[in-house]
Amino acid sequence: MGSYDNIIHLPHYVSATRPHMPITDRAAQFSPFAALTKHGDAIVETARLTQERKELTEDAKADIKLQLNLLAEQIARQPQVSITYFQPDEMKDGGSYITVAGAVKKIDVYDHIVVMLDKTKIPIENIFEINGEMFAGIES
Repeated sequence: MGSYDNIIHLPHYVSATRPHMPITDRAAQFSPFAALTKHGDAIVETARLTQERKELTEDAKADIKLQLNLLAEQIARQPQVSITYFQPDEMKDGGSYITVAGAVKKIDVYDHIVVMLDKTKIPIENIFEINGEMFAGIES
């Protein structure tokens, strides 16, 4: 005879004064206490890596200006280019380099942006490099 043989076959107890607790609420009472709710987010943000912005030489800046001028002249033909630019991070120092490929829709000299056909807006001062077949004959 086991130690629980006297109660093992009894019916489940149901309270007469308290309603039955739903299983989702019952499970919630055993979940861990999150005293530091934003601490995990802070750890993830700190671990996220960013890159430092590389400073361009005056020659590189002049090359980009020349490429933009050539691109502006040929914009109606919609030549395919790839533009690598620096995207500053909104949360901390640094950022990341992004490369966008496609045709340029417009070069807005007043707002200092290049608008791609897919509506991506690239600040001209953040452009790091422009590549494309139309620049193959140009010596850097």
